[in-house]
Amino acid sequence: MNLPYGYLAVLVPIAACAVFTLAAPGRPRTLARLAFFIGVVVGELPFVAFAWLLAATVLAVVQGDLTSPLLAGAAVTTAGLGLVAWRGHRALPAVRRAMGAVPVSRRLPYGRILFRPFFRRRRGVERIPDLPYGPAGRRNLLDLYRHRSRPAGVPVLIHLHGGGYTGGRKNSQSLPLLYRLAGQGWVCVSANYRLRPQATFHDHVVDAKKVIAWVREHGPAYGADPDRIILAGSSAGAHMAALAALTPADPAFQPGFEHVDTSVAAVIGLGGYYGAYYDADAQTSPLAHVRPDAPPFFLVHGDHDTVAPVEGARLFAERLRGLSTRPVVYAELPGGQHAFDLFHSLRFEAVVNAVDAFAAHVLPPGARARAAAPDREILDGA
Repeated sequence: MNLPYGYLAVLVPIAACAVFTLAAPGRPRTLARLAFFIGVVVGELPFVAFAWLLAATVLAVVQGDLTSPLLAGAAVTTAGLGLVAWRGHRALPAVRRAMGAVPVSRRLPYGRILFRPFFRRRRGVERIPDLPYGPAGRRNLLDLYRHRSRPAGVPVLIHLHGGGYTGGRKNSQSLPLLYRLAGQGWVCVSANYRLRPQATFHDHVVDAKKVIAWVREHGPAYGADPDRIILAGSSAGAHMAALAALTPADPAFQPGFEHVDTSVAAVIGLGGYYGAYYDADAQTSPLAHVRPDAPPFFLVHGDHDTVAPVEGARLFAERLRGLSTRPVVYAELPGGQHAFDLFHSLRFEAVVNAVDAFAAHVLPPGARARAAAPDREILDGA
């Protein structure tokens, strides 16, 4: 019998991806990067990989090409994918433990996770794209998301994308979070910012503060309450969000708008890097700016992150807890890789539930009540 090369072309890559996802190597750098790219898809969407493998297996059986060794390989690979899925499901208990006495919903949108993991949009949410907040062309544009019923006086989530400060764009990351909150009545903002090598560390932080300033000035026209802003970021975006939140009213980062209030109500860091900026000094790290009056922080990190190792997030959380008088929540996601916020996955939907609970806990009194009532049931059903 000839080898079923077509089936092997499916089985072998999926098996290799499962191995790299379960045992992600942190070194050397090449393997760490490979583990990241594999983990982004298979680590978050094991059900998609299983569906692909199942379809190939059924076809091989029908054609009579499936031998015992190949069947054993398929069974082992399926078990590996099951373990990947189990690790993803452990994210919900992990975030619930991190939140302590603050209740986190156990409900997960399994329909979206299993059948529509790539589709982020919601019927009840409108996206207003490419609003300018600064003079730097397309790198100073933002997208705004709001419910089509256009509620007023609602909380705001600003999200800054990742990409190592050299790449990335708005409307690409954390969209399940943005659409979920906008569907519940929030105003959500996803912003571009200037990138390396044309831009510097200073430029990045200035852009983050310009987005906050834009929301304070223009947000009310879209229903936003400018006094209830949560600043979020992924990877490098989390680095920038932390720096912007920890340096409110610092004129060095607010040229031309020194007197604008750029404080925020809370910060969310998703798979963030919190060390120094490339070869710059320690002052470019959020660690150097932790202060007693820091806003509440919610930090989430995968314990298998090979791009921004988890030790950096642990250190930042410890520093915040040691100095800040406000709540600091830190959750590690079992088996979580970098960029876990791209899809409707078991892991990220658990994080979204925790973000929702965290926001309800730390926002000033009345913000969530006004965002939810009287149309909460209508908004949730959108």
